[in-house]
Parts: sequence; C-alpha cells; structure tokens
Amino acid sequence: MVRRIVLLGSTGSIGTQTLDVIGSRRDRFDVVALAASGGNIDLLAEQVKCFRPAYVALARTERAADLERELAAFGVGVPQLLTGPGAATELAALECDVVVNAITGAAGLEPTLAALGAGRTLALANKESLVIGGRLVTDLAAPEQLVAVDSEHSAFAQALRGGRRHEVARLILTASGGPFRGRSRAGLVDVTPEEAMAHPTWKMGRVITINSSTLVNKGLELIEAALLYGIGLDDIVVAVHPQSVVHSMVEFTDGSTLAQASPPDMRLPIGLALTWPGRLPGAAAACDWTRPATWTFEPLDDSTFPAVELARSAGKAAGTAPAVYNAANEVLVDAFCDHRIGFLGITDLISRCLAEHLETGHVPDSELTVDAVLAADAAARQRARELVEELS
Repeated sequence: MVRRIVLLGSTGSIGTQTLDVIGSRRDRFDVVALAASGGNIDLLAEQVKCFRPAYVALARTERAADLERELAAFGVGVPQLLTGPGAATELAALECDVVVNAITGAAGLEPTLAALGAGRTLALANKESLVIGGRLVTDLAAPEQLVAVDSEHSAFAQALRGGRRHEVARLILTASGGPFRGRSRAGLVDVTPEEAMAHPTWKMGRVITINSSTLVNKGLELIEAALLYGIGLDDIVVAVHPQSVVHSMVEFTDGSTLAQASPPDMRLPIGLALTWPGRLPGAAAACDWTRPATWTFEPLDDSTFPAVELARSAGKAAGTAPAVYNAANEVLVDAFCDHRIGFLGITDLISRCLAEHLETGHVPDSELTVDAVLAADAAARQRARELVEELS
C-alpha cells in the first residue's frame, strides 16, 4: 500500500532526510504536500520538481514569487500554493496517511494539533510542540497516532515492545555528550559558536546542534519521553554514550535492560515513523558485527551541563513552564551565535527566565490552553531579550 505523506519543514535537516528515504522507496510513498519557511527556495523548488506534490506551503508570503520563478525555470507547474504563518497548519489537516512535522521550534505546535485533530498519524520530529503543548497534545492523540522521529524516542518505542507497561522500571536516555563532553564549567567560558556547532556525531541544523552542545536538547527529550510514554520524570535518567550507537534503553522491573542499537543514521527512525508499526526494509545499514567495537557509558555532569535538570524542574511544574524553557532557549541560542552572550549564558539565563515565570506568570496544567502556551512563549522570548540587553 502506498502511504500518502505531508511533510512540514521539508528543507530542514530532518525534512531533507525524510525525502531521501521517500525518494528511495517511490513505490511505498507519495508526497501529497510540502511546507517550508521559504529560507531556501532553490532547495524547495528542487523538491517540488522531484516529488510533484499537489500542495506547497510557504511561511514567508514574500517568497512565493521566487518559488514560482524557480519552478518556471524548471518547466514545472506551480502546485496549489498556500502562504503565511498558518499555511503549514492548513496542510497538516489534509487528507493523507502520515504527517511528518519537521518544523523547528514552537512554530510546530499548531500544525501538531491540527494533524492530531484531523485524525492523521503524526510522525513527530518537532519535539518542541509536544514539550510546550504538554497535555494539550497528549489528550488529543489517540493510541498509536503519535509516532516519534527522534532516534532516542524511536528507540524507546522499539524497546518498550519487549515488556508490558507495569513491568517498566526506568527509561535510560542516551546522549553523545556533544562537542564539550569532559570539560569543566570553567572550560566552557570562552567557547565559540563555531566550536559548539562541531557536533562529533550528527550533522544537524543550527538550533538543534547548539542545543546538543548545551544539553538543552536532552532536556527537551526528557520531557518528551515522559509525555510520550507516560513515565515519571524521576524515572528517566540520562547516560552519556559518545559512540551514539545505543540510541536509548528501557530497564524493566526484573533487572533486564533492552537497548536499541544501530549506526547513527536518522534514516532508520524516519523510515520506522513513516511505516509504523511496521518496519521499512533496508532503511539504513545495520551494525557491522565483524569489526571490533567499544561502547562506553558515563553519567552526565549536571553541574557543568545543568540543562537537563532545568528541564526536569520545568516538566514537573508542567503547565506553561516547559514553553518558557524552550522559548527562552531559542532566543538565547540566537544571542550566543551573534556573540552577544557567552556559552554559559544560555543555561544561566534560561534558569532566570524559568524562575521568574514560576514566581509570577505560571499557568498550571489544569488551566492550560493554546493561548496560555503562546502567551508564555512570547513573554519568555521578551524577557530573554531583555536579559541579553542587560548583559550586552
């Protein structure tokens, strides 16, 4: 059976890799629609030429003419074109089999809700929408409707098949440790954005790569895992695994631990998400067991990398707290990349924004609405900008 795919965030890292998977299995998938911000029109035009979707969405309305011009140069007709900030949300509710949400950041929340509300299977690479939406997302999702694309959460889903829910003791979330693994806090004072972008394992977009260097990404994944699998935040631990071959593990009450292992290649979890609950044969290469290999694990240094424990506290507060954690971070990553704050300022200022929010503006889970999430997001961004200005 051919699965019809709507891909949101098609020109980003996960979006392009998703199309690589689809392109190698044209007999299995049909691209119904593509959505992109409009920052890379040349690539989007190439994607439209190759996959011929019926619909395209552009967040930046002013780039529509550029796309039409590029397609005309290819001799390709323009698909039905939707533009503006809400265009991806419209596509998310289209008739299809799977919506892949690979949008970066909080902008993915409304498309996530639209896809779930329309009854579509949602392959979620946009962890932020689940983290900030919390129960608004989980309450809307039917069983098996929400499928994680992150390699760690895909690993959990696979390992959880090995036992029943009441038999699960803990989730072990693995982390590469990023480019600064082993450094002390003092050793991070003067690191540059270029150093932070040099991830030892994965090639990703700017925000997620910086998040991996601060371990903010692992904090977001901690909250995501708790929401996806109904596991208490204190029952999820982070283990540093530099080789990035074991993507995460599930520990059961009898002392057994099941790990999902594969070379670090996002095509495997993407293929699994597109075909869930089945598997896509040949999606990626397996481990080569004919060669010697060493896998190591070590505890996370929370004093040097406090982002995970900050996320744990935000997750426990729930409500609008995770939205503040995420929004402040997005602003502070930009400020770091613009050399306006130091590397340590990212988590230091997230901590300040979160503490202030919990004292004065927090909306609890019982009162959570989309408007409350978006208001907290906007307020956190403004407060983060103010703190950056104070430091500057």
